[in-house]
Amino acid sequence: MQKITPFLWFDGKAEEAMNFYVSIFKNSKVGYVTRYGEVGPGPAGTVMSATFQLDGQDFFALNGGPQFKFDEAVSFQVMCESQDEIDYFWSKLSAGGHEGQCGWLKDKFGLSWQVVPSELPQMLTGAEGVSLDRMMTAIMQMKKFDLETLRRARAEQA
Repeated sequence: MQKITPFLWFDGKAEEAMNFYVSIFKNSKVGYVTRYGEVGPGPAGTVMSATFQLDGQDFFALNGGPQFKFDEAVSFQVMCESQDEIDYFWSKLSAGGHEGQCGWLKDKFGLSWQVVPSELPQMLTGAEGVSLDRMMTAIMQMKKFDLETLRRARAEQA
């Protein structure tokens, strides 16, 4: 069992969100789903909570009601090995949601994601002054990351 598990609060869409995420990530699966009985804050038969795994990472989803909403203070970062992978996760996760800047997006449930090339931290390591400014200028002009543009900006540093 995983020691720390992200706990996601939904307003009636926990099962839909779980199925959406599981359909996107490889090596993912639905865990268990508990439904409200005759007594409970939700209507009988509707989902109370669910567990699922995304690429081996455990998640817990609760239909807790409208009191709380997701915001950018918490996001999930998806590290991508190629432009094809960036394109795939960007298109799937942003469908019905909102595209942000610098690889950030909100999915249709309001959850924030960062779709990032895995080589970005290495590209930024050691960059300073004009070199860092070039990299940051390239990053700040993007919504979805363009790996080739980032590589060109990094090469200009050398």
